[in-house]
Amino acid sequence: MTARGGHHVAAWVILGAAALYFLVPLAATLAYSLTGTHGASLAAFAAVLRDSAFWQSLRLSLLMALGSTALGLLVVVPAAYWAHLKAPRMRPWVEILSLLPFVVPPIVLVFGIVRLYGGGTGPLASPTAMLLGAYGVVALPYLFRSIDNGLRSMDVARLTEAAQSLGAGWLRTLGRVILPNLRGAILGGTFLVFALVMGEYAIGSMLGFNTFGVYMELTGENAAQQAAALAIIALALVWLIIGLLHLVGRGDVTTSSGAR
Repeated sequence: MTARGGHHVAAWVILGAAALYFLVPLAATLAYSLTGTHGASLAAFAAVLRDSAFWQSLRLSLLMALGSTALGLLVVVPAAYWAHLKAPRMRPWVEILSLLPFVVPPIVLVFGIVRLYGGGTGPLASPTAMLLGAYGVVALPYLFRSIDNGLRSMDVARLTEAAQSLGAGWLRTLGRVILPNLRGAILGGTFLVFALVMGEYAIGSMLGFNTFGVYMELTGENAAQQAAALAIIALALVWLIIGLLHLVGRGDVTTSSGAR
């Protein structure tokens, strides 16, 4: 066997071991959720889907995922673009700042937001706004890494110079030139934020919201078999959302390519 063939076999072995590591627990969870007194049963899935709290928590988490993604992109895209274009020496410092949510524990983040905005009367003082702001902060590292990698893969200065030489302003350059080239990076960051928000527990519980992550935790405390069914449903939902976002992004790319 040649060295190249040995590397090929080793790669397949590693891939197979990784697949077993992820698929065996999922298969066991699915089998347990389908276990009934008289054979396989969908009773656990039916109980979850009949629960109104399931749909309320799902709707809340989906709205928070959409809102935190939009909020994060409004902050990250202009900041990362400006750092790459005008202040490349500041990019490492911007990257360090984007990693701060990994350092600050969720309880400290929530306590700080409540102390800062909780006593006020404006729109930022509402619990929903505080939850959205907390999720937006937590999403920043994931969005920044994805956007930063996307900007590194293109010649930002040359694209900007070409757009401005044709009469485009800063906003038009960002919206019509930079963002279309960042579509894949934005979708990648969105995938991560959705997966994060859908399973997040600490922030939602401390702010008193029954998010999807909180609902999963409470279900696990009271009904183990329904919790197993809920875990399978949550995984399917996340993959469904990722698939829909991928189709939307691919459709935009196809449309843009056809237009050109």
